[in-house]
Amino acid sequence: MLNLEVPKKLKPLIDQATQVAAHVFRPISRKYDLAEHAYPKELDLLASAMDGMNASGGVGAGAGELSRKQTGDAGVKNGANMATVLGLTELCWGDVGLALSIPRQGLGNSAIAAVATAEQKAKFNGTWAAMAITEPGAGSDSGAIRTTAVRDGDEWVLNGEKIFVTAGERCDSVVVWATLDPSLGRAAIKSFIVPKGTPGMQVLRLEKKLGIRASDTATVAFSDCRIPFDNILGSPEIDTQKSFAGVMQTFDNTRPVVAGMAIGVARAALELTRDLLKQEGIKQTYRGSIWSRTAAEAELYRMEAEWEAARLLTLRAAWMADNGIPNSMQASMAKAKAGRMATEVTLRCVELCGGAGYSETELLEKWARDSKILDIFEGTQQIQMLVVARRLLGKKSSELR
Repeated sequence: MLNLEVPKKLKPLIDQATQVAAHVFRPISRKYDLAEHAYPKELDLLASAMDGMNASGGVGAGAGELSRKQTGDAGVKNGANMATVLGLTELCWGDVGLALSIPRQGLGNSAIAAVATAEQKAKFNGTWAAMAITEPGAGSDSGAIRTTAVRDGDEWVLNGEKIFVTAGERCDSVVVWATLDPSLGRAAIKSFIVPKGTPGMQVLRLEKKLGIRASDTATVAFSDCRIPFDNILGSPEIDTQKSFAGVMQTFDNTRPVVAGMAIGVARAALELTRDLLKQEGIKQTYRGSIWSRTAAEAELYRMEAEWEAARLLTLRAAWMADNGIPNSMQASMAKAKAGRMATEVTLRCVELCGGAGYSETELLEKWARDSKILDIFEGTQQIQMLVVARRLLGKKSSELR
């Protein structure tokens, strides 16, 4: 049964993440927002510390492996998924772009943790892996991917172009989604690990963005790019019943993580808004009818309720992952709710604080810009709702589009 209290064993991790957010991220947040594409060197020491935590059995910022309970297991688990969600919530209370820029904690690392074999995890231990899914002609519809992977003896040959690759320039390797046979649709889509510097792989450009400017976002091309056969994540066999589902399992881990990021930045905006309004004589008392409160106070109560709903959905999805319970629908519910909530809350906080919210004297306007990506990547709002509808109605993707 899900316990809504923070597990005692995870409190030290949360405290550490809060300290990093307050004393490392916040002081340099505006600096790297203005210096887009500049690498935050301050994160190198932090990354080394997180590597040490991972090596000693701790948990860093990358999503953990989807747990599977064994027969005879008793009790419940609060493992890597819950730890990652709670830790990244705190880090993104500090800065979303910097949280995405921590070396060796990329979304590609989450994919490796979720579906790689023991041999692959050992081989790529210590790599900084980006995730390359989106293409110019395949945005939210991952099944429309046209990057190809053709087997040639003991190698795979990749051809195609990927856009919006987070940490695409800074990473050590990229987890690339490609199809083994475009005529077979989703069933033929697999993911491959491509080390940086592999001949045929090229970073074409870096994107200028509305928010998360501390994080580099790249376009990466593959032209007759050859990688070892063993660099495929999962089975090379095409199973029309569950092959694509195996690749999509990664999202069951990463969508609650993105939801946690949204919860963090929204909480930052709510806390600062409360402080700024308090300076103007508007205090929250939580007593009496909401109708007897000021309009600003009533709006804060409403936003707090939306934030709490998103938080609880996210905790449930992460808890299910740690306990080996299929969580695809719950992961999408959490991502949909938290992404929309963060966008609405941060923008509303800007409005409530007037000039202080709109200017660069405070971080509110930055948080409003940063939050929008959390409603887009790892599947847009509309895609999440579609996933939920399919699960509730028992429909296949071909039956409900």
